Amino acid sequence: MQRRRAILTLAAALLLAAGAVRARAAAAVLLEEPYGTFGGINPTGHVAVYLNHVCAESPTRLRMCEPGEKGVVVSRYHHVGGYDWLAIPLVPYLYAVERVEDIPASVSPTLAEQLRDEYRRKHLEKIAPDVIAKGPEGQTLRETPEGNWVQLVGESYNRRIYGFEIETTRQADERFVAEYNDKRNVSHFNLIFNNCADFSRSLLNLYYPHAVRRNFLVDFGITTPKQVARALSNYAERNPDLDFATFVIPQIPGTIRRSHRTNGVLESVLRSKKYLVPLAVLNPQITAGMVVAYLADGRFSPPKDATMEMLPGQFPPPASDLPASTQTLSTRPAGGSVTVTQPAATGTAFDLPDHQSERTVGEAQ
Repeated sequence: MQRRRAILTLAAALLLAAGAVRARAAAAVLLEEPYGTFGGINPTGHVAVYLNHVCAESPTRLRMCEPGEKGVVVSRYHHVGGYDWLAIPLVPYLYAVERVEDIPASVSPTLAEQLRDEYRRKHLEKIAPDVIAKGPEGQTLRETPEGNWVQLVGESYNRRIYGFEIETTRQADERFVAEYNDKRNVSHFNLIFNNCADFSRSLLNLYYPHAVRRNFLVDFGITTPKQVARALSNYAERNPDLDFATFVIPQIPGTIRRSHRTNGVLESVLRSKKYLVPLAVLNPQITAGMVVAYLADGRFSPPKDATMEMLPGQFPPPASDLPASTQTLSTRPAGGSVTVTQPAATGTAFDLPDHQSERTVGEAQ
């Protein structure tokens, strides 16, 4: 019970903090770790974009947010309703529930399926309709469909998510809403040339032209989720006048298997013995060249040393606005370290990602 209360307290505090700074529009790359069988074969993970001032009139139509709304997560999916992109409100996207107080403290595969299906029946029936089947006595049965629609909601049950957030403007948000509402939303997904990372790249380049590009050297021209996060971080480093922050959204504790690290294309080869060893034996020169290319232009890690767990839209306040009694927390934006100050406080213990130990909110590190 204490564990559940701690997680709900944290979630509520983060949402309140995000709402307190909503005057600042922002876009955040959500770099999501891979999981499951497919994630083992293709460890590039998934990427989506969160916009804190844009909301969903429906999963296929956007609008500007009203006061108090928390924004929307937009991404491209494979074979979900025949659409090119879909938009889901932030809290359901992460937890498959509509209210913060309904977020479970821990989750099992059965509970995750139940929460996703309940949300689908309420809000996503047109996108992922029930499967109609006949029962043993001829009765009509409505069953839960299979497919990738499950990636639309409850992502924090299966993955740890790293966020890379950059400030935007209302004018840019309005331009995005108008453009994406106006053009045809028809799927043309392609894993190599038109995947979720390509969608995020195009979306971010609408806000900041040429900010995100493919990496032909280490990803062989394939846009990967990690490259999107890396490119945006580098863009923020080249433009220090733009507010930029990183954060971590932990995977909810429970019996669901933990997600694992996100890799790029070349990085996946170099980190896998089943690929690297045969390649090194057959052609050591090519292998050495790949290693050099990766070391020169491929290294990038999510902010594992970021001690702040926060929701998108929450920028740390400037140091000049804080009282004298503060404590420091470290995050790592744009390839470097920056010290962020927060007011000293005595808080509630909460669960951190599995690579970190439990601490207390407001406790010095």
